[in-house]
Amino acid sequence: MATVVKMPRLSDTMEEGTVSSWLKNVGDKVQEGDILAEIETDKATMEFESFHEGTLLHIGVQTGETAAVDVLLAIIGDEDEDISSLISTQDSSSNQITEEAIEDNLQNNTIEIEQGVEIINMPRLSDTMEEGTVSSWIKSVGDEVEEGDILAEIETDKATMEFESFYSGKLLHIGVEVGQTAAVDTLLAIIGPEGTDVNQILSKNQENPVKKNENYNENDKPKVDSDNSKNLQINKIDNRIFASPLAKKIAKEKGIDLINIKGSGEAGRIVKRDVESFSLMNQTSVGSNLSNEFTVVGKENLSEIQNSQIRKTIAKRLSNSKFSAPHYYLTMEINMDNAVEFRNQYNSNPTVKISFNDIILKAVSISLKNHPYLNSQWFDDKIIFNEHIHLGVAVAIEDGLVVPVIKFSDKLNIKQIGAQVKDLASRARDKKLKPDEMEGSTFTVSNLGMFGIDEFTSIINQPNSAILSVGSINQKPIVKDNEIVIGNLMKLTLACDHRTVDGVTGAKFFQTLKEIIENPVRLLI
Repeated sequence: MATVVKMPRLSDTMEEGTVSSWLKNVGDKVQEGDILAEIETDKATMEFESFHEGTLLHIGVQTGETAAVDVLLAIIGDEDEDISSLISTQDSSSNQITEEAIEDNLQNNTIEIEQGVEIINMPRLSDTMEEGTVSSWIKSVGDEVEEGDILAEIETDKATMEFESFYSGKLLHIGVEVGQTAAVDTLLAIIGPEGTDVNQILSKNQENPVKKNENYNENDKPKVDSDNSKNLQINKIDNRIFASPLAKKIAKEKGIDLINIKGSGEAGRIVKRDVESFSLMNQTSVGSNLSNEFTVVGKENLSEIQNSQIRKTIAKRLSNSKFSAPHYYLTMEINMDNAVEFRNQYNSNPTVKISFNDIILKAVSISLKNHPYLNSQWFDDKIIFNEHIHLGVAVAIEDGLVVPVIKFSDKLNIKQIGAQVKDLASRARDKKLKPDEMEGSTFTVSNLGMFGIDEFTSIINQPNSAILSVGSINQKPIVKDNEIVIGNLMKLTLACDHRTVDGVTGAKFFQTLKEIIENPVRLLI
């Protein structure tokens, strides 16, 4: 019996998705677990696998098309099965609305100058995109362009995405060169009849200048080596590398030349696993913006790299938090003697290992239940109190900082918290976290103690109202029972949003947290 597959909601904020590519064609056999398509969400490019077996009988959203969540995506069933009734009974109004929305968006990105001439502006490829960087042009000036052809690959603040043409004609002009960054609605290209004079058009479209990449050089483009001809025959289609957008993005971040990779996907397509397993030692050509000049004593040298969209996004969000939320800081020193003994006893079981960070996360979870303002969110007209506790745990990765989330941490024991932290941190560093695993935090903990940092302050991870910074444990002289002894001390710093958390409120939270950590038996209750 035929099954209707609808556009999935691949993140909690996803309202529509764009099909980047179909890995199965109508008539192909589909097994449970096979990858059906790659879908661009508002977060990333994600592979969508089938949960059904049978024959792919119908594709409802073609490559490059965008559709709302729950719109008919595909139908899987028995070969030669009649599915006409299924197609007709689907809510066609949803498809129509989406198509109209797409057309409106395209019209906003295109200005008609004269018959047959189309101006294509930098598209808004995600809901937070303000500018895009052209990673590569698939077409060159003078090339024929057909509707549906891929024009360029554009890096947004979310992912590197293929941008296709919705018009046919000659590519008359390129407004944003490879490596350049331009704001949304900046002139990207002009398509029209051969011989069209574009000078008059260009004179009317100079409002949004592009940002030139001074380091970019035509000679830096990957060279085609004859020794790679075998791989090229497998991986290149129509003079472009046959690879998924996600594979291209990862390769760019790691400085890997895709021309050297043999794809393991269908028809030799390069997929994410191919890039991740490719050894940098085997590369014959690695693109890099870093200077390789030999440094001579007494001579000053500079090198630079272009900021990635991820780094730009982190900078923007942290700046918004720092300048919009009135931060203040509270610091408290905690006696960790009992916590050290507690951890040693807990870890005496060879099958169980917990860290001091696990102890702190559990103590924070318990404390937040008694201090709801620390678990709240500020809005101009109200404060929302989260009755659930989702702890964000800051993890450093190569490109910056991500915050995976431990959901309902107050319901978990220390061992469960420790297992989740290890799993999330490992997959964060391998860039394998799902978007929904980095969303929804109500409070955040950042720990630099393992790096020997005694004390530091953090910027609040909005929309949280506070973030806890954890320093290292140091042995110091302390007074105990009127005697000077050596104790284990740790400094914690709480950054609070003064709009939701007053000084006394923050101090009371700290008192509760200190009491629990210094008497860790409460962690087992």
